[in-house]
Amino acid sequence: MPGPANEFWDTTRASEAPYRESMTVPPPSSGPRAYRLTALRPSSMPPPAEEEYVRALADALLAAAHADGDACPRELRAIRRLMGRLLSTNELPAWLDERIESFDPNQFELTKVADVLQRLPPPERRHVVELVRQVCDADNAFDLEEERYLVALVLSLSLSREDVADLCVHAAEGIDGLGKRGFDVLFSAAVLACGLPLLAALAAGVKLSSPGPVFFRQRRYGRGGREIQVFKFRTMRVTEDGPIVRQATKDDDRVTRFGKFLRKTSFDELPQFLNVLIGDMSVVGPRPHAVAHNQHYRTQILEYMLRHKVKPGITGWAQVNGWRGETDTLDKMIQRVAHDLEYIRRYSLWFDLKIVLLTVLGRANRNAY
Repeated sequence: MPGPANEFWDTTRASEAPYRESMTVPPPSSGPRAYRLTALRPSSMPPPAEEEYVRALADALLAAAHADGDACPRELRAIRRLMGRLLSTNELPAWLDERIESFDPNQFELTKVADVLQRLPPPERRHVVELVRQVCDADNAFDLEEERYLVALVLSLSLSREDVADLCVHAAEGIDGLGKRGFDVLFSAAVLACGLPLLAALAAGVKLSSPGPVFFRQRRYGRGGREIQVFKFRTMRVTEDGPIVRQATKDDDRVTRFGKFLRKTSFDELPQFLNVLIGDMSVVGPRPHAVAHNQHYRTQILEYMLRHKVKPGITGWAQVNGWRGETDTLDKMIQRVAHDLEYIRRYSLWFDLKIVLLTVLGRANRNAY
């Protein structure tokens, strides 16, 4: 089994059969590229093309390609291209080509690779992380498993947060702590207890205004990309939760008359305080999207899945800044995810209180329909 450092990423899923391709270094992958939220610093100094470093770097890149359980063709092509550039060749050495084809992630030991790469000066170690990130991005998605591996590599190479702030998202201290959880439980319990008459009236309004259930449960992604069931008051005549979920639009004929009131006031979200008490959600955090929307956007915005480093919230920094409602353009989703990642980096209890206050004052209700 791999060493202790490998607990940062999951290799329990079976990998695909080794991918075989031309012995020559292929060109970059064609097709549209996903949007990068964080601008990269100017490239640092590459490591020397000495065999010991080349072998360690190749293993680090191959482990990155397998970090999410699979090494896709795009990632393997990226490794060949990057190694060819480092060696200034259009044809990789036979031993390196064989290593790419036969690499077994279950035999990979991060500590051994790090022992070699740690001898490099800091700018060259930083460049190793840059190359790893390029491999992770090759399939148009920088997933949670890949970031966990990248963070483990950063720690093993003794690099600081500041050294790699543009390459991964470091969550603020306390965002998964007892202070935030305590606030969530106390605030949610108070809202549900004090708002019980309102909740009963809203439930009656839903039931009397249109046929169908009072509550609507939809699959969303929670912390770590785990699927959760999110509760809402039903606002539509339909209850979509399949592979295709159409977002609500202005004057959407699926929304009931009472549902329009609920959505405009955000009262339809009140049952989610039960999700907070259960522990699936937080009062403040990135809003959870339908599973179908996650699958759509994860390959259009590189860092999209990193919003799942923390629990989703009933309200969030994106919502109080106006990025709520229909995302009919990619730019709107880019702005929403950018604000979500800013929240993850900036979290404090006071920041949560500020967002709750802005929500109560109506800032989160803009663009709600």
